[in-house]
Amino acid sequence: MQFDIIPAVDMKNGKCVQLVQGVPGSEMISLDNPLEVASEWIDKGASTLHLIDLDGAFGGSRKNAPLIKEIINQSKQMQVSIQVGGGVRSLNDASNILDLGADRVILSTAAINNPEIVNEIAKEYGSDSVMVALDAKNGKVSIEGWTKQSAYTPVDLGMKFQELGAGSLLFTNIDSEGLLKGIDISPTRDLIQSVSIPVIASGGVSCINDIMLLRDIGASGVVVGSALYKHKINYQDALIALNKRIK
Repeated sequence: MQFDIIPAVDMKNGKCVQLVQGVPGSEMISLDNPLEVASEWIDKGASTLHLIDLDGAFGGSRKNAPLIKEIINQSKQMQVSIQVGGGVRSLNDASNILDLGADRVILSTAAINNPEIVNEIAKEYGSDSVMVALDAKNGKVSIEGWTKQSAYTPVDLGMKFQELGAGSLLFTNIDSEGLLKGIDISPTRDLIQSVSIPVIASGGVSCINDIMLLRDIGASGVVVGSALYKHKINYQDALIALNKRIK
């Protein structure tokens, strides 16, 4: 998995939204057509999209599933990879998403409550199909739509899920998420250094330099949401900067 700048398409009540620190009702962005939004990111050069069903994450009802299916179908025609999370509570939920054509399913609370689900999905679909989300606040991983805090650190769980067959990790620093104030590099770097599987970073990215910093510490990619929608980062400029750095 080479370094990838991944636009976030978070969905709530059929709209594409961006929340502040994941708090329901804190929408700073609300766009009516997630399918159109996804198409625009693809047109701008995105090779991967990050789809989250926030209704599923908060309430357990994956009501945006039809939209996600449409986006997957559209994206596959353009050879764009799709990772999907939000409300994935069981092996059946994960299987449904992967059978639709998603490249990766993102597990969070379900993996922490039932770690063996990671191994089961990896055995059936391959490790690359399983991404575990470690969303941290004050140094501990949060669960159930960020409403509760576990007793585990991201490093503890990252090492555990790597052993169970996860193909990648998604690390979100909730302390920085949605604030557009920049990133705290330390917790992301600690996780990257503790595992050998790819780590995708998220949370607080507010400028192209943040993206370059994450690449330089060894992240395999970054999910960007608010900074793109608030025009703090121009996506195509970010791709140009990344390509120049690679060369």
